[in-house]
Amino acid sequence: MMTSYDQDVIAWAREQAALLRAGRFEEVDVGHIADEIEDVARAEVRNITRRMAGLTAWLLKWQYQPELRSPSLRSMIRVQRERLKAQLRGTPSLQPILADDEWIKDVWADARQEASKETNIGFAFFAERCPWAMEQVLDPMFWPD
Repeated sequence: MMTSYDQDVIAWAREQAALLRAGRFEEVDVGHIADEIEDVARAEVRNITRRMAGLTAWLLKWQYQPELRSPSLRSMIRVQRERLKAQLRGTPSLQPILADDEWIKDVWADARQEASKETNIGFAFFAERCPWAMEQVLDPMFWPD
């Protein structure tokens, strides 16, 4: 008996993969498989958004709390930049998102919120629009002062 998508998505996914590998295409749940594939793409976008917001928040802390600049913060920024670049190399179709105004607004809003919580600097203190291009945020030579 086949497991339904709504009953146990993990068991369902394993069964669907086995059906595909066996070439039993007439038994495949095409609609839900398409939904899951789209979810993978959305998860990748969510992941890069979260990571880019975190990096941008650290750069805000770097800029607005120079007395707290440490080798540890520098290292976290450097490592996050490397990981984000690796993600972009591994998924080049994400590259255009770096220039998408709506995406940048979302990243910036999340970064402002995170930086505000971690620094006790009011949310409204930070500019409404991101002052940096995303390529700049990823640039290992960029350190806002």
